[in-house]
Amino acid sequence: MHRVRLLVFNAALGPLDYRVPEGMAVEYGSVVVAPLGPRQVIGIVWEAERLEAQSVPDARLRPLVGVLPVPPLKPSLRRLIEWAADYYCAPLAAVARMSLSSGAALKGSSTTLEYRLSGGMPERMTPQRERAMDALQGEQATIRELAELADVSEGVLRGLVQQGALEPVEVDLDRPYPPADPDHAQPELSGDQQAVADRFIAAVEAARFAPFLLDGVTGSGKTETYFEAIAAALRMGRQVLVLLPEIALTEAFLRRFEQRFGVPPVLWHSSLKSTERRRAWRAIAEGRAQVVVGARSALFLPYASLGLIVVDEAHEISFKQDDGVRYNARDVAVMRGHFEKIPVVLASATPALESLQMAESGVYEKLDLPSRFGGASLPDIETIDLTQEQPERGRWLAPRLAGEMFVRLERGEQSLLFLNRRGYAPLTLCRNCGHRFQCPNCSAWLVEHRLIRRLACHHCGFEEAPPAACPECGEKDCLVACGPGVERIADEVAAIMPEARVAVVTSDTLNSPDKAAEFVAMAEAGAIDVIVGTQLVTKGFHFPELTLVGVVDADLGLEGGDLRAAERTYQQVAQVAGRAGRGAKPGKVLIQTRHPESPVIAALAAGDRDAFYAAETENRRHAGAPPFGRWAAIIVSSEDEAEAKEAANRIGGTRPHLPDIAVLGPAPAPLSLLRGRYRYRLLLNARRSAEVQKVIREWLSALNFPQGVRITIDIDPYSFV
Repeated sequence: MHRVRLLVFNAALGPLDYRVPEGMAVEYGSVVVAPLGPRQVIGIVWEAERLEAQSVPDARLRPLVGVLPVPPLKPSLRRLIEWAADYYCAPLAAVARMSLSSGAALKGSSTTLEYRLSGGMPERMTPQRERAMDALQGEQATIRELAELADVSEGVLRGLVQQGALEPVEVDLDRPYPPADPDHAQPELSGDQQAVADRFIAAVEAARFAPFLLDGVTGSGKTETYFEAIAAALRMGRQVLVLLPEIALTEAFLRRFEQRFGVPPVLWHSSLKSTERRRAWRAIAEGRAQVVVGARSALFLPYASLGLIVVDEAHEISFKQDDGVRYNARDVAVMRGHFEKIPVVLASATPALESLQMAESGVYEKLDLPSRFGGASLPDIETIDLTQEQPERGRWLAPRLAGEMFVRLERGEQSLLFLNRRGYAPLTLCRNCGHRFQCPNCSAWLVEHRLIRRLACHHCGFEEAPPAACPECGEKDCLVACGPGVERIADEVAAIMPEARVAVVTSDTLNSPDKAAEFVAMAEAGAIDVIVGTQLVTKGFHFPELTLVGVVDADLGLEGGDLRAAERTYQQVAQVAGRAGRGAKPGKVLIQTRHPESPVIAALAAGDRDAFYAAETENRRHAGAPPFGRWAAIIVSSEDEAEAKEAANRIGGTRPHLPDIAVLGPAPAPLSLLRGRYRYRLLLNARRSAEVQKVIREWLSALNFPQGVRITIDIDPYSFV
């Protein structure tokens, strides 16, 4: 090559052509440094015929500066990046950036200094030094990372280095991970499990694209079956990617993985230290990372030899990214399997309707695990009609549910209460004048969090201390909490069962793998009697002594404008019900509802999943909704309300009139102010055959908007706020 076309990480610039200096070896996928004005930028060498760029004669081309010491991005990954950018109407550069998501990893092999406690003591002990030395027992990291762990300044730690209490350790940033052993602890599988595992193994060994939907009831041992597929890939020297929807789930999964393969897998998520992220990225790119367990962003990493992808809890909406590139990791995983020519396993006890439809049409191969492993039985499910069995005034738990909790406490068993609402109460108001506390940046109420004594917005992160007096009327001690959150339910449990040990489990309390591990250890040791949690507790956890699940408000998810509300409610309640009776003791589930006759609640109570899915399928078919039709959203936002409204009206006024696409709106978004930006939405409802992305691109490309207006396209939206 004497000239190359680069994809550079600036969407406004587009692809650029450069000259390759004499003696420099580049190939498609090479990651290079190129001059751009007075600066230098990173780019990826791309096939010129696949990227349109302005024609520049050879004589005017500037030379590349150098090639970075990382393997080139493979053709399969480049095709995935192109597909994702095209399908999700995203800039190609924004998608490609996710593949090079560790800047430090691009610099080549290196060592760094980390620090750990030496065992010595400083000459003078201060409260900050004492706190740091207590917090850093067993820790080793950079000064900056240790300062964050210990919640002290870097200066305090540098003082400990000078005093000899902290010692430096030179660390090879690319040190290898211990190898996983596919034969470390082979399990005894049931007949159903073995049949599923054998099918997976055959697909891995065939080394061709094969999408599977693994549909198994909670506790049926889905993980053990795909572990055997992982073992087959390891024996072939291939890499494996396992996607999990929540960072809090990783701890339980890691222990099961280590028991089976002898070592933990390589982790990839947003909470990794920069050195861990760098080490993982380079090991993945060079093929030294055998099994990667990660959040959705792990999907775009440059694997050297990928042999299998597993998406666990594949129905989870957290696989859909709602900012930046708005992609669904479940669907992109299937496409990566297509480009890599490898099997993909989507595992779930409550599959998405779209996945079931793909299986019914023969695109996915469906494998079933209809019964729990080891003879454990599914729990009995009953409803509590709150219009007939009302809780006591000021309380939220019906007498029957409270009575069952007392029975479990006396037996030494555990109960779980599920309410998908963080904090103490969703609304705080003044009892004197009715003033409601609202976020200054969003059209949302502030949620009271009594554990941290703050009023918080769950959309933008704004926080303030609860005031002593109402800011509207000046009345003191007048604030009233309206409605329950998990903290309020935990307070109610403490009031009626003061001897019970209660744990509140939300993304606020389990915000790191370490905290998740601590919670799991306490629950397994019997140090918790009652777990009160949000959707975080609906999946992944296995506590044999947990025999009662109470759903505090099953109707909550059915409120609002979520077009998938029925399916999502069914999935959440079915998943949380699946936490009960996973061991030898039978389980029971009580669902509190004001609408026991609704199709969702009736199907849950009857344990008739097929009836619910059949009814929901017909509703979707009639409405032309996914999987029988397609949705796309156009979100218009600006810090100036009039500017946002005018831009939305311009888009609506130039809408295409096509027989296979209906355009609804524009209308103010349900969350019309978010993070200081006013928002309007348009929703497209299209037939499956419609070229939605092409229509949207041509429609919007003909319009110009003020600099402050932001246009976001969301293909296959899951959020409608």
